[in-house]
Amino acid sequence: MGKQIELMLKEGDLAPGFTANTNGGGRVSLSDFKGRNVILYFYPRDDTPGCTKEACAFRDEFAPFRKQGAVVLGVSTDSAQSHDRFAEKYKLPFILVSDEDKKIVQAYGVWGEKRFMGRKYQGIHRVTFLIGPDCRIRKIWPAVKPVEHAKEVLAAL
Repeated sequence: MGKQIELMLKEGDLAPGFTANTNGGGRVSLSDFKGRNVILYFYPRDDTPGCTKEACAFRDEFAPFRKQGAVVLGVSTDSAQSHDRFAEKYKLPFILVSDEDKKIVQAYGVWGEKRFMGRKYQGIHRVTFLIGPDCRIRKIWPAVKPVEHAKEVLAAL
């Protein structure tokens, strides 16, 4: 848990663009939010303990993010239908992006080897990117603590 991953992207780099399905039957592109700050947070799986804590923390801080004109996007490789259930269950007010083909997680370098209870597997590392209005990466959090993380991101805005 919380192990840092070696990222290919650095602060100041242009954020990789994407278009993908979302909860609620929508589609979203990063370019839709040009001119605004975007909090792009990657999480391993819908409705698991750490991911739920992180999503609920972003939910609880959502009003201040919105007041600053920032957009919150959660990304995992779960289906849009799974995102629908997760968003509904926890009343999540932000967009959940479905990356079933793993194009976004690979573009951002957050897909890789993980270890859990002695087992190695491929999965999403919990990493957050703050993307500025100019589509450049302003800040990266490579090792996230789910509960406090939303407040850290808000402070960086």
